[in-house]
Amino acid sequence: MYIPKHFKIEDEEEIYEFIEKYSFATLYSTHKGEPYATQLPLILKKDEKALYGHFARANGQWKDIKDQTVLVVFQGPHSYVSPSWYEISDAVPTWNYVAVHLYGKVDMIEDDKVILDSLNEMVTKYEKPDSPYNLRNVDSRYIEGLSKGIVAFKMNITKIEAKAKLSQNHPVERQELIIENLERSTDQNDFRVATLMKKNLY
Repeated sequence: MYIPKHFKIEDEEEIYEFIEKYSFATLYSTHKGEPYATQLPLILKKDEKALYGHFARANGQWKDIKDQTVLVVFQGPHSYVSPSWYEISDAVPTWNYVAVHLYGKVDMIEDDKVILDSLNEMVTKYEKPDSPYNLRNVDSRYIEGLSKGIVAFKMNITKIEAKAKLSQNHPVERQELIIENLERSTDQNDFRVATLMKKNLY
């Protein structure tokens, strides 16, 4: 990923926090000689420097992924930035966003306990705290049957690239004008980008 120095995120904890918040990602590999991508939720294990997830067994991407270096992209909030918001007229539009790219190698998981633990952790992460649903309460034979339809994996992270393009290359006054305009929007992405810009600026 192209990252000018003022957009680079270097704080590992900040990167991990971002991954956990925006954990629905896109996994890219080469499948049958062509680029191939799958969108899927992933669980980060910081202590192992790894991601856990699973493919639908019918998705052939897993069949030739083992010895490849794969790319996982986590996309955060993003917004169009209009030059009409600036204090000058000689300007062009841009786009503000945050993204993290992880590279690594994939190992398939065959241990039933590891697979079930991974699924439980994923369900617990996304269910509301007051939700009565618990995967462990579902009939084990039903879960066992469904598990045959997935292929679980662990991706060992070998490289991390993280970018927050939040108008840091503009004067503070202009950044404040952008924030002001984004906060007027009803689009949640715009509001989130404004929040990130404020955090970065102040």
